[in-house]
Amino acid sequence: MSVSLKIIKLLKLMSNITNKIDFANLPMAYEEHKVEIDNAIKGVLQNANYIMGEPVKEFEEKLQRFTGAKYAISCSSGTDALLLALMAMDIQPGDEVLTTPFTFIATAETIAFLKAKPVFVDIEESTYNIDPSKIEEKITARTKAIIPVSIFGQVPDMDFINEIAIRHDLFVIEDAAQSFGATYKGKRSCNLSTFACTSFFPAKPLGCFGDGGAVFTSEPEFATKMKSLRLHGQMERYHHKYIGMGGRLDTLQAAILNVKLDSYEQDISNRQRVAQKYTSFLKEAVIIPTVNPESTSVWAQYSIRVKNRTETVEKLKRNGIPTAIHYPKALHQQECFEYLDYKEGDFPVTEKVTREILSLPMNPYLTTKEIEFITNQLKTAIQ
Repeated sequence: MSVSLKIIKLLKLMSNITNKIDFANLPMAYEEHKVEIDNAIKGVLQNANYIMGEPVKEFEEKLQRFTGAKYAISCSSGTDALLLALMAMDIQPGDEVLTTPFTFIATAETIAFLKAKPVFVDIEESTYNIDPSKIEEKITARTKAIIPVSIFGQVPDMDFINEIAIRHDLFVIEDAAQSFGATYKGKRSCNLSTFACTSFFPAKPLGCFGDGGAVFTSEPEFATKMKSLRLHGQMERYHHKYIGMGGRLDTLQAAILNVKLDSYEQDISNRQRVAQKYTSFLKEAVIIPTVNPESTSVWAQYSIRVKNRTETVEKLKRNGIPTAIHYPKALHQQECFEYLDYKEGDFPVTEKVTREILSLPMNPYLTTKEIEFITNQLKTAIQ
């Protein structure tokens, strides 16, 4: 631990807890590994190999070992990871892809970008993940894939979803933008389906200092194609087999992620500690998150549900407690998807959750005193 980090932690313990609490605490994520990160960045600057430098290869190898997937292809963002997977399976205009309306827009946006049709399936009220029991009724002759989202850090019931996909000859892409490091029946997220995609956006559990992502598969032909697609469809220099994209991960970001991944298991443990404290303080006060017994979560968010959300947010804000709403409007209610002709009431569980969901500060550095302060203020705010 660096001297500066020790000082910061000491000051936090000595300070009045009513000082403003940091939601994701990105400054601490840097301070914790400042020396190693600075050295990694310096190494890239000295070598001046900013595109596809050696740290990128090293990072991809670490990702493969961490997840158990045979191939990890780093890329420029979690959104581009989804796009690469859809392009690899040759999604065409008019094809249908099933997914959840309760997620960040990138999940459905990439489907629509390729002129395919997002088809939404309602969620489970307990986990907020796609409801597997409602998937099969949405499958048509045009359905080509399912994109379950591992929302808030927990993987859906992938065995159930994969079984449906096998019966109907469909691809499955796990959108693991929020769940890198989570487990399902002993296996890591990103190694549970034909494709998986994750994000290293700064506020994710494993975040870089810019943008970044990765796509995973254990199928060699798909891995080869996605490596080409992220490099403008190039198989060798200036020889292009596919229409692709400029989707490479910067060497600087790979170097930073190499440092952070080395201690990521401890970050996961710390996030789980924070979540356990929240749960113990709030289990009688609000609707708390549910984690299935066969799964673990990396707690990208700790999201509760409250009835008087607007008033609660304002009261917490006045006491220096930031919150976020993931997500205030479902995808089927977004203006850009009006052409899909969904209406209010089509996804009742999703619509109910969007009215009540509220994310509390979540990061590995929250102290027990801070969590006690947040939860006490929350209990007062909802009365």
